[in-house]
Amino acid sequence: MTKRHIVAAVGLVALLAVPLFGPGKYALHLMVMALLWSFIYTSWSIMGRLGLVSFGHGAFLGIGAYTVVLLWNHWGISPWIGTVVAVVLSLGVALLVGLPCFRFKIVGHYFALVTLALSEVTRLIIVGLRDHTGGSLGLTPKPALTDGATANLAALQFEDKTVWFYAVLVLWLLALWVWHRVDGSMNRLALEAISEEEDAAASIGIDVTRAKLTVTLISAAMTCVGGVLYAQYQLYINPETVSGIGISLQMVFGVIAGGLFVVLGPTMGAVFLLLLSESLRVLIGNKVLGVDTSIYGLLLVLFIIYMPKGILGTALQRLNQRAGTR
Repeated sequence: MTKRHIVAAVGLVALLAVPLFGPGKYALHLMVMALLWSFIYTSWSIMGRLGLVSFGHGAFLGIGAYTVVLLWNHWGISPWIGTVVAVVLSLGVALLVGLPCFRFKIVGHYFALVTLALSEVTRLIIVGLRDHTGGSLGLTPKPALTDGATANLAALQFEDKTVWFYAVLVLWLLALWVWHRVDGSMNRLALEAISEEEDAAASIGIDVTRAKLTVTLISAAMTCVGGVLYAQYQLYINPETVSGIGISLQMVFGVIAGGLFVVLGPTMGAVFLLLLSESLRVLIGNKVLGVDTSIYGLLLVLFIIYMPKGILGTALQRLNQRAGTR
């Protein structure tokens, strides 16, 4: 067992033991949100780190959240079944958008613009179907906890945040595992070659469309599951928090801030953004509209210019430089 494996095992044991020390509801809530956004950001980075920069993942997040809640509220269909339906819908949308883009070699800025439009179209559809979705006012899942019950597994509603902590922790670990599997696969090497020169990669036998589509579908499905978890945990969704340009840019910024090419980079970015947003909420509140988005945009520019490897990536680079010097 290497030193890295020992550190990972100690860190995992420490995470598992956190609820046992009674950190309090607010602190536990922040940890659940940090792990949830870490899962979502890692889902985006699986695709983004391989040259497929998407500004449309808010669409998949919104599809996951709204599909599950609408099926539960209108037809009483369990969120477990709703999750399957949402993932299938997300895969269909990803295929519908990705296949033509990859076939007709829509890459770089043009691909980013297409995905950006996808995210905004999803938000507008949610707002337009206000009779069913609640429009810009949002939507709340019908409560399933009655007569003093603290959990309803069929409805995926739990009063105890500890249950959510362990559930989201498992999915976060699953996301890290998928990241590692993709990182160690031939598909990663193919996509790296494609990002450098697509025609040259195709000339040596790489199926460009298949390689791009595979990683896109994986990323879309995982982001959709993140939307399901967000809806069931928060028990309230609206178009601004789970779809649209804003949330898509937040994913991009979070991953870049944490470290795009480091497995725990998206996790670092999620923690950084969560602490930043909570600090802004306490210091500014709702007095100035759009200040958080403005700060995110400014920080994104600064990170790209002065710290392109992100917080964790830069820290690891400096540690390696010091170790090499010694």
